[in-house]
Amino acid sequence: MPAPLDDVTVVAIDNWMAAPSAGAILADLGARVIKIEPLTGDPMRGMSRPIKKDDASDELRAYDFQFDVDNRGKQSIAVALDKPEGVALVHKLVAGADVFMCNLLLARQEKFSLDPQSLFAVKPDLVHATLTGYGTTGPDAWRPGYDVTAFFGRSGLYDAQREGDDGVVPMARPAQGDHTTGLAMVSAILAALRLAERSGEGQSVETSLYETAVWTQASDYAVTAIDHAPVRRRARKQMLAITANRFPCGDGKWVVFNMLPDVAYWPRMCQALDVEHLIDDERFIDSSSRYRNMAELIDLIDAALAERSRDEWGEIFDKAGLIWGKVLGLHEVPQDPHAIELGIFPSIEHPTLGSYNTVNIPMRFGSADVKPRGPSPQLGEHTLPVLQAAGLSEEEIAALVEGEVVRKGT
Repeated sequence: MPAPLDDVTVVAIDNWMAAPSAGAILADLGARVIKIEPLTGDPMRGMSRPIKKDDASDELRAYDFQFDVDNRGKQSIAVALDKPEGVALVHKLVAGADVFMCNLLLARQEKFSLDPQSLFAVKPDLVHATLTGYGTTGPDAWRPGYDVTAFFGRSGLYDAQREGDDGVVPMARPAQGDHTTGLAMVSAILAALRLAERSGEGQSVETSLYETAVWTQASDYAVTAIDHAPVRRRARKQMLAITANRFPCGDGKWVVFNMLPDVAYWPRMCQALDVEHLIDDERFIDSSSRYRNMAELIDLIDAALAERSRDEWGEIFDKAGLIWGKVLGLHEVPQDPHAIELGIFPSIEHPTLGSYNTVNIPMRFGSADVKPRGPSPQLGEHTLPVLQAAGLSEEEIAALVEGEVVRKGT
């Protein structure tokens, strides 16, 4: 089967996780992705936590799995952009590419002649894609941004997710904002490729961690952008509906319900939990009463759920037609039968490590070859073959290596 992007070449100057994750998706879709790294490598290299597996080899423990998931299936070439010869090499690669993607601030793009107008002069129908923390215009366009600062902090997401008005600001797990923004970057690139194909003209697209985070909260901002009122942060005992809340079961495992409007589900929930007497209790007789007495009602529901394990309750909930979900630990998800059936954790074959599981991109095709194309590259692993394919002679490549313009892989 063909891959959707098997005729697309991407040149990427990116690091950390957001833009690289977009490149990983493009590679899984079949694109040839050439990752240009500094001679010292992407700073994300070597940042992975070691795996916790008793029978793992030393090599497996030392492998860069977090770097791997965002850089799998790519080619790596190490180039010194602070040298004119390095910039000339990038231009030469761009001349044969369809997409140039970077996470460089605009000032650095201009410094290295990698801004849209400079590269359109090299490839008139190029798609030039930029991913930054805060965008390329505005008073904070100069500011470096990571997902914890630009995505979660500046966008209001951290503040909105505090537990009540006095709750501590939470911390997100690694790269949630990065990977969400990577999806936005891919969407923009695919649309721009279509437009460039139709018009024959170069296209410049961009997204940012900040803008993507605001979009993820569009349901809140649909109102907040108009009234500018603070969002109420509700603790568990301050929720609007008992039927849309989270609860611990008897084994300490949690479930979450999302059943609205509550008037349609409240009797059914009581019957499933064997607390039918609460249906006609004056304290909880309607939505307003249940909201006013939410703290007391939560205690009663918690006590009912404490009688059985989550698995036992799950069978009861399903028979009752309740809308609920398990709150799984991260370590449980790779073993979730549904995740396995969906192929969320496919395997990659490594030439020395053997087979290991990675994380699939969140899209599936009925008749296309979409999959991880292999492990992430070593630093500069493809410097020689990429430059040879670009038409450089062995003598020219040797001079670049000697002049520390490029670095070969080990």
